[in-house]
Amino acid sequence: MNCYCGSHKSYDSCCKVFHLNGGQTETAEQLMRSRYSAFVRADGDYLMQTHHKSTRPIKEKQAIVNWAKSVLWQRLEILESTEDTVKFNAFFSEHGEADCIHENSKFVKENNKWYYLGYAENNN
Repeated sequence: MNCYCGSHKSYDSCCKVFHLNGGQTETAEQLMRSRYSAFVRADGDYLMQTHHKSTRPIKEKQAIVNWAKSVLWQRLEILESTEDTVKFNAFFSEHGEADCIHENSKFVKENNKWYYLGYAENNN
């Protein structure tokens, strides 16, 4: 089976590696892809662990997990990637209705580890 993130690698040789190593990715895009796969798998621990402490929604963790389980994830489309931003579309369906999350995500590297920070200002 190909990885949920659309890399054309197997899950075991792609995002599972990052899910098991605590999110030690080389790039912000790898972290974005691994976070998408964590949403597909409803892995709230990984989502919190890779979300920067300054913006981490720890009180919303269970709601995020519940929502991630309630939708049917379809695919991730990376539109643009820079050193610390990733613009993407995440396609899913909810209650039989197709939908898409469009986001320009901002990442920060601290102590040689990437973290999701939040939306970048130019979220077009």
